[in-house]
Amino acid sequence: MVDFSIDFQDTKIAFADKTDAELREKYRLFKLMNSPLLNSIGTSAAKFALSIGLPIDGIIKRTAFEHFCGGETIEECQGTIARLGASGIGTILDYSVEGKTTEAEFDATKEEILRTIRRAKGDSSIPFAVFKVSGIAPFGTLEKLSARQTLDAKGQAKSENLHDRVREICCLAAKLEQPLFIDAEDSWIQAAIDDLATEMMALHNRGRVIVFNTIQLYRKDRLNFLREAALQAKKEGYMLGVKLVRGAYMEKERERAEEMGYDSPIHDDKASTDADYDEAIRYCLNHLDTTAFVAATHNEESCRRLARLMHERSIPHDHPQVFFSQLYGMSDNLSYVLAANGYNVSKYLPYGPVRDTVPYLIRRAQENTSVAGQMSRELDLLGKELTRRKQIQ
Repeated sequence: MVDFSIDFQDTKIAFADKTDAELREKYRLFKLMNSPLLNSIGTSAAKFALSIGLPIDGIIKRTAFEHFCGGETIEECQGTIARLGASGIGTILDYSVEGKTTEAEFDATKEEILRTIRRAKGDSSIPFAVFKVSGIAPFGTLEKLSARQTLDAKGQAKSENLHDRVREICCLAAKLEQPLFIDAEDSWIQAAIDDLATEMMALHNRGRVIVFNTIQLYRKDRLNFLREAALQAKKEGYMLGVKLVRGAYMEKERERAEEMGYDSPIHDDKASTDADYDEAIRYCLNHLDTTAFVAATHNEESCRRLARLMHERSIPHDHPQVFFSQLYGMSDNLSYVLAANGYNVSKYLPYGPVRDTVPYLIRRAQENTSVAGQMSRELDLLGKELTRRKQIQ
């Protein structure tokens, strides 16, 4: 067998489609984000300015929004879709509007999600669609459903509206044969999301995988959840679709657990999360006859491990049930190098009105400071490529 190797430090490939000016601007932004103090000041100032109505949309759009989002509309994302596609990387259009509260707003978000599914239909550059259940339902309703509380008449109506929206989204995806992710969220609303995802998989994943649930492996119970979900799918005769992530709400989860006096659902250390993530990858590879999965991670070692396992088992790089995925604007060394080596790779491309995407952008900034070394690694790679191009940082 030929020795396996993949070079995630190849910055020439990682930044091949970036101009010198784009690299320098990205380096400056990431340097700012790499400072916890400056990061905190920047995010706090943005939230305050928006809360009192200051016109800072243009500043946000020219900085963080431009680097981490594709545009304010699907049409504005087209240039980025084409650019990623030219490098063999798929796009996942992610309508990143959060914090809505009315039924009319939920319906409007649903309609935009339906538009992303129709846009993806038949376009190999857009392999998946995606939505967050909290974007189309009241948070409180999801919380009550997850806690198995009895709903009053008003709550029951909201629950039925939620179910109808999820059903409409998934039915369109199935009709157009467009794979669809249901994102994971806070642990105290996740049970309701899992129930919906399981119902939709049982309905639509017959002989193919349309609906994917998302599993956060930083939770202590999720590896076992994956195994039970696989057994249930096999027993009921449908295929399992899963997107494997570590998780994006660690600090919030731990703070809430401490405030409310229950055990944190999050692993105590990174090593435990890494171990569960790697085991989840192995488990899915062992069940490719009934499972399709996406390794959605910025962890270089996890990507290397999956690629190596595929090599050792002679699984084709472009196997239709194995995907890698990263966020747009981050970990280009992983996405572009994997794509250059023939693996299925996609980027989450958030879009939406600037003001509505601010919660997403703030979460990215906070997450990057909490993931040890993430920004430093990004800066090292950018600096290496700028040096290779003999550009002044």
